[in-house]
Amino acid sequence: MFNLNKHRAVRSLAELKKNERGIINGFKDDSLSVKLIEMGCLPGTEVSVDLIAPFGDPIAIGVSGYCLSLRKDEAACIMIED
Repeated sequence: MFNLNKHRAVRSLAELKKNERGIINGFKDDSLSVKLIEMGCLPGTEVSVDLIAPFGDPIAIGVSGYCLSLRKDEAACIMIED
């Protein structure tokens, strides 16, 4: 797991509710982290949950000034802190 700060409590992006925000702290899956970083999900970047589909998957997040749609399992790999 890639993690910026191991001393703070973190949770996954998939746990956030609509309109909640957090700071990306790291990733659970190193292979998926490359894809997420290429899409602008950089550690230290603020992220918000903008929309959640009716059945909870996918979710739309705001990151780096744009809207990005992620599957719930991808969002679960992104660790955030408040």
